[in-house]
Amino acid sequence: MARSYCATLITREIRVTPEQRVVLEAARREFAADVIFLNSATMGLPPRRTIEAVEAGLAEWTSGRAEAPAYDVHVARARSLYAALVGVDPSLVAVGGQVSVLAGVIASSLPAGSEVLTAAGDFTSVVFPFHVHAARGVSVREVPLEHLAGAVARSTTLVAVSAVQSADGRIADFDALISACDAVGARILLDTTQAVGWLPVDASRFAYTVSGGYKWQLIPRGTAFLTIQRELLDEITPTGASWYAGGERWSSIYGAPLRLAKDARRFDVSPAWLSWMGAVPSLELLSEVGTEALHAHAVEFAHRFCAGVGLPESNSAIVSAVADERVPELMRSADIVGVTRAGRLRLSFHVSTSRQDVDTAIEVLSGHLHP
Repeated sequence: MARSYCATLITREIRVTPEQRVVLEAARREFAADVIFLNSATMGLPPRRTIEAVEAGLAEWTSGRAEAPAYDVHVARARSLYAALVGVDPSLVAVGGQVSVLAGVIASSLPAGSEVLTAAGDFTSVVFPFHVHAARGVSVREVPLEHLAGAVARSTTLVAVSAVQSADGRIADFDALISACDAVGARILLDTTQAVGWLPVDASRFAYTVSGGYKWQLIPRGTAFLTIQRELLDEITPTGASWYAGGERWSSIYGAPLRLAKDARRFDVSPAWLSWMGAVPSLELLSEVGTEALHAHAVEFAHRFCAGVGLPESNSAIVSAVADERVPELMRSADIVGVTRAGRLRLSFHVSTSRQDVDTAIEVLSGHLHP
């Protein structure tokens, strides 16, 4: 039997409402790609407002009038917008530059001898940070994603897994995983990089979440978020502690004593300023559209594409398929942008995708893709 890589957790029919379609169409007009862009799972497109914000930041920097403390406003706004998207208080959100660094903070705080359970083939930024602690007796056990919840054992300290698999778009079974971990006292680190921006995620349900902003959140690269449940804040060592993690950051730039923020800001990494200026308008656009509309739009179009080319139904924004040898040239000729991951063609559908984009991709690729 052919193996399907389309997620199956969401079984109800998903359709964009007329009201949502109006908002989505207004948002889509902010994108100006000159290709059929089906590659948000690699690098999200910037909306017009984000380009304008970064250009304004560049102009201010060029003028010599930029002031470092003024960038804090953008970081704080982005923190609040992201917190609202994932359903937590901003005080539980830390900011950084890369997912692997933030995951490494959690890995460094694991007790010696811990067992970490992961999904086979998961993205290495959520796996490598734990493997490097082997000398401390931290062991990493991997199983197929579909068996992850069933593999949680009393020996398991932490499950580290992506909410949505980067390679093929499969969605983790959150409810089953939480139930299995609760039964044995294990915790979950959920990487939401391939989820937040199209899939509803309640970060408050997980001990820790990490997320890179440059894909589905449409933010310039160099932005990432970490959430930690409030009761766990004091259990994690801020291994990247710096002046920016200070309680009063502009009074903590020189010398001892240690004086970190009381909330999750103690894990902040000094931000790449222009990237965070771009984070605010991108997150504002996503917030205006709303996660439910973003989700319905992405899944409806992914399903439309799958139905049109004869693939199994997709309930993920990411579609993965075996492509024949003609596909690369067909895509180049038609200006369709996707990517190959794990030996398969990966296409992703987001707010910038139009119905015409989908239908053109169907026309070009029909007969050349297989499950």
